[in-house]
Amino acid sequence: MNPNLQSILNIVQQTGGLSESAKKDIANSVKEVDKSLTITEFKLDRTEKVKRTTAILLEETIEELELKRKAIEETNLALTKSLQELRAAQAQLVQSEKMASLGELTAGIAHEIQNPLNFVNNFSDVSRELIEEAEGSRQKAGENSPEVAELLTDIKQNLEKINHHGKRADTIVKGMLQHSRSTTGQKESTDINALTEEYLKLAFHGYRGKDNSFNAEIKTILDPQIGSINIAPQEIGRVLLNVFNNAFYAVKEKQKQKEQEKEGGGEKEKQKTETGLRRDVMHDVQGYQPQVSVSTKKKGNKIEITVRDNGNGIPEKVI
Repeated sequence: MNPNLQSILNIVQQTGGLSESAKKDIANSVKEVDKSLTITEFKLDRTEKVKRTTAILLEETIEELELKRKAIEETNLALTKSLQELRAAQAQLVQSEKMASLGELTAGIAHEIQNPLNFVNNFSDVSRELIEEAEGSRQKAGENSPEVAELLTDIKQNLEKINHHGKRADTIVKGMLQHSRSTTGQKESTDINALTEEYLKLAFHGYRGKDNSFNAEIKTILDPQIGSINIAPQEIGRVLLNVFNNAFYAVKEKQKQKEQEKEGGGEKEKQKTETGLRRDVMHDVQGYQPQVSVSTKKKGNKIEITVRDNGNGIPEKVI
């Protein structure tokens, strides 16, 4: 029994002014109250246990939901990455198709150019031989007209120039054909120095074709000890062509920037003179000469190809 109720019951039992029946009724009432308190305490205890159990289950549910949330986030990240990779692959496929179409177009144009170019080269050779025969015939006939001799010499020199530039154009056309030809990536013995020079000239003449005013100083330092190595020449050639194009683009952009500075140089010069900070701006502008240098070097069992230019360099964010 509850201690407090027991104390009340003891006091009632010791009180002399109450009848036995009254004491008995009071005792029964105290017992009922004790019974009610016991039941209430049991219910409260059971409620507390249920509360603790519910809190534990709720905590476990929250942890489980958090794990599921993290799993969903990881799945979303994986799906996003896969989508980006698919888009990149799609863009690469489109670019490959464009490059294949461009290669076919380039090959077709190069073939069309090749035929008249062969006629130019062949007929320049034949015409030079005819001039030599004409000179021999004149000497045999005793014709010593200086005007005719000078004229034949000029024609011969012109034909030599036609032949020289025709052969250079023929080299460019062959480079275009090789660049556009599909490759299986099969390696073959290749003179890397000759390949480097060929694509360097192809890139330079490509930029010259876009802008006749463009010019650049080209320096080559090629290691003769390299010789021939086994590579896929067309694939390496494409890489070299891209790098050379980037170099010529860099120096061309800097040249364009210098020209713009030159246009505003007069005003800048005037402003600097007025502030007492005179400097030869025009000298800086006119002193720029586009330069592209290419070097090859053998390092053990590796070949190093270095391309340098004096352009503006690569911006930090691009690096």
